[in-house]
Amino acid sequence: MNWYFVQSVLGAIKNMIIRFTVLLLLISALVACEIDNKSDKYLKENQFDKPVNLKLASTYPSALIILGTMAKRFQEQIELISGGNIKFSFFEPGALSPPLEIFDAVSYGALDSAWSSPGFWSGKVPALQTFATIPFGPDSPEYMAWYYNGGGQKIFEDIYHKHNIHSIICGISPPEASGWFKEEIKSLEDLRGIRMRFFGLGARVMSKMGVSTQLLATGDIFPALELGAIDATEFSMPAVDQKLGFNKIAKHYYFPGWHQQSTFFELMINLEIWNSLSIQQQAQISTTCGDNMRFSIAEGEALQAEAINSLKETGTIFHQWPDHMLDAFEAAWLEVAKEEANKDPDFDRAWTSLVKFRKSYKTWKEIGYLKTNR
Repeated sequence: MNWYFVQSVLGAIKNMIIRFTVLLLLISALVACEIDNKSDKYLKENQFDKPVNLKLASTYPSALIILGTMAKRFQEQIELISGGNIKFSFFEPGALSPPLEIFDAVSYGALDSAWSSPGFWSGKVPALQTFATIPFGPDSPEYMAWYYNGGGQKIFEDIYHKHNIHSIICGISPPEASGWFKEEIKSLEDLRGIRMRFFGLGARVMSKMGVSTQLLATGDIFPALELGAIDATEFSMPAVDQKLGFNKIAKHYYFPGWHQQSTFFELMINLEIWNSLSIQQQAQISTTCGDNMRFSIAEGEALQAEAINSLKETGTIFHQWPDHMLDAFEAAWLEVAKEEANKDPDFDRAWTSLVKFRKSYKTWKEIGYLKTNR
């Protein structure tokens, strides 16, 4: 064997190994640099975000249990979770804008953000009522299931983005009461001619019953009821209604709240401001709102029994709508839903999605849960 040839081959192999090793080291170094660059970029974009301080207008007073206190809780929690990097300055209703003009103010950028419920914007964007005021609609778990896993969130965000707003569901409530009436309602005929403050799609139903409805901001309801400008009002659940003192004027309190079995509350942020936030800041806001959902439904369910007992002790008369009246309300509601869907493609999209989801969900609900009449 030619040893010179063997040594040449071995030398060539050794050189190849050395070159390959050097190449691997170079590749490793490049990868490490890329990782470092991405890490640096992430740190620059996220860990050292520019501090944010947004003005937060509200349609609900901060002292109003659940409806307003949820906003204050969000304000406190987002500052804590972000380490002080994100702050929202809460302003009482009317301080920055009339409550019913908040939507436009956020859309145009006159307001940074706002706390409200989508049902307030029925006159501007009818489709948003499907996220707050669905008569004979889902309870809280089913509503959240549709929103987060049934396509509701995509529809919700698409609608708001058309108006230069990014809105995040940031609270949820249990069923509402059906309303406070100065006189007992014994029949559908008794509803005719009544002047009533009513919120959302249920107002359309009551109009078909002959009721004259109007939407009033929170602070305007009690004076209107006291001065006789309205004969009745619906607003919220017993723990909230009690705080507003409706029982001092109207003694007849009706259930169930067929018009709002559950209600979403929202944090609206001007879309340009939202897009200027980092991914981490957006995630912190969304996550804080998710925690607010947990807290609000737990608090809402826990507080009602005590309020009901207190109202009964002070003379409030509780009534349950008879089946034939609930049937009439539901029939009128189905007419309203069809009318709204025919007029508005976004309403049709949201309503169709919800109906489809509820039909599927019913399969689980009917076998998984104990029946209430067991």
